[in-house]
Amino acid sequence: MKVLLLLGFIFCSMAAHGKRMERCEFARRIKQLHLDGYHQISLANWVCLAQWESGFDTKATNYNPGDQSTDYGILQINSHYWCDDGKTPHAANECKVRCSELQEDDLVKAVNCAKKIVDQQGIRAWVAWRNKCEGKDLSKYLEGCHL
Repeated sequence: MKVLLLLGFIFCSMAAHGKRMERCEFARRIKQLHLDGYHQISLANWVCLAQWESGFDTKATNYNPGDQSTDYGILQINSHYWCDDGKTPHAANECKVRCSELQEDDLVKAVNCAKKIVDQQGIRAWVAWRNKCEGKDLSKYLEGCHL
């Protein structure tokens, strides 16, 4: 009985956290989705951004009490501007997606929305990129990935 309870707890924990991708797995996937070089933004920049925004967790969320919005997914895309979560006041939904779709493990909708964000605001739209990646040597983020 205790084993079943423990397995149930582990399963629920995994479901709540989603997929935590490996660094190189994330790099390969977004390269497949043509994010590498988009608007001259290197793959290493995207890997650095995802490391510091979500720790590569596809189901990551972060609530922002100031505007009552939430950041969603591996790229932490904000519900005030980019997606609809059904609870953020005055949400613009520029990417025309449900926020939950930005948490899908295949990353397709998250990458498509990230491209739209970069089209409009550049990669500087992400605070973690400005604080942790901008102007830094990012070579370590692709080290050992054999891309």
